[in-house]
Formats: sequence, structure tokens, C-alpha cells
Amino acid sequence: MKSCRILVVLVLVFSLFGCAGMSRTEQRILSGSAIGTAAGVGAAAIVGGSLAVGAVAGAAAGAVGGVVVDQLQK
Repeated sequence: MKSCRILVVLVLVFSLFGCAGMSRTEQRILSGSAIGTAAGVGAAAIVGGSLAVGAVAGAAAGAVGGVVVDQLQK
């Protein structure tokens, strides 16, 4: 259990440092994809569909949303 916590902390730390050099567009696409993935999995779980299909569809929709938001902010 303790090694699992250490692994989770390391993943979080490395993910924070990995985003530091990204452009605003890349950050918006990544965050849109993450939010879309979570929403897609949640929706698939509620309706009883495939979680993988929900994750892929949500990630794609979130990435498109991130691009649209980026274009609106410019």
C-alpha cells in the first residue's frame, strides 16, 4: 500500500513538471482531453456502454473543445 502511494505521488509530480514547458494551446488541448475522458467514462458507466469507447470519444471531444477554446481566447 505504501509503495502505491509513493507511485501516485511520483506520477503527480512528474505530470506537473511535464506541463511546465507546454504552450497555452497544448495545455488547453491536454486539459480538454483529460476532462473529456473523465466525462466520457462517466457517461459510459451510467448508460452501461463500453468504458474504453467512452474514454476515446470523450478525449476526442475534449481535445476539439480545447482547440476551440484556444481559438476563442486569441
